[in-house]
Amino acid sequence: MATLCRKPLTVLSEARRSVQGMAVRPLQPSFDDLGVPLSEATFVVVDLETTGGAADSEITEVGAVKVRGGVVLGEFQSLVRPSSPIPAMIQVLTGITNQMVASAPPASTVLPAFAEFAAGAVLVAHNARFDTGFLRRGYEELGLAWPRPTIVDTVAIARTALLRDEVPNCKLATLARHFGADTEPNHRALSDARATVDVLHGLLERVGSLGVHTLDDLAEFALQVSPDRRAKRVWAHSAPSGPASTTSSPTRSTPTACPAGKPSTSASPRICAAASVPTFPPRRSAAGSTRWCASQQRSSSSSAPPTWRRRCASCG
Repeated sequence: MATLCRKPLTVLSEARRSVQGMAVRPLQPSFDDLGVPLSEATFVVVDLETTGGAADSEITEVGAVKVRGGVVLGEFQSLVRPSSPIPAMIQVLTGITNQMVASAPPASTVLPAFAEFAAGAVLVAHNARFDTGFLRRGYEELGLAWPRPTIVDTVAIARTALLRDEVPNCKLATLARHFGADTEPNHRALSDARATVDVLHGLLERVGSLGVHTLDDLAEFALQVSPDRRAKRVWAHSAPSGPASTTSSPTRSTPTACPAGKPSTSASPRICAAASVPTFPPRRSAAGSTRWCASQQRSSSSSAPPTWRRRCASCG
């Protein structure tokens, strides 16, 4: 009996050890599954000044501000010496001249330093596609790996959170005045980055009342449409764009009305009520059918092709 009882106890103890060693997945998600709270996220608000907006343009200044929980943790600012002269119009717009960047470090020195400053943070920019596009291209030219950070565009958030009655547009200067920013943007990298920080805080305060509390909520809010609803667009790809329309063949001419005044059939306006085939050009049979009539309705000065019609029984 003792031998028989030991085996079930051994099996039970082994089962308990196996269950304890397994990672039991909780049925209810924890707070960690809700995403990073906005108050705990580290944002690096960046702004770039360039020699233009073309694909061959270069960076002339980098400005960034690191914030978390509304507190400024640090700032980054540096002029960048481009390989080509700055156009005169850009010098007037930004105030950055060729003399100012003559002694500045090149992009190969500035971008690695900025990458270290922004490591592990969420990138924020006003019209982020412009700034992140230059940064990504600069990283690739220097052989730096693009960290694929979370990107927040204050323009996209402003377009969703603010009404037309509040602001006429979503330019940085307009939003800075609307939220009472301490720094006025002046097309210099650090000044524009500081103004964008105030705009970001104003937008986060605005969307916080709408239930946006995490980075995931903020990204979904900026999209305006949830990914689930956006994925349903493919459902209508095979649907027609409008009611079906019958187009006339280019080889057929406009039919003439029946001289007897008989109404045409509703199925096809090209068929006479007493006829059974459409108005194609005449075809004579071997017996020389007289049911086809060619009537050239052209004037002496017109070069239009002749119009053919089918003769019905009433027309003779």
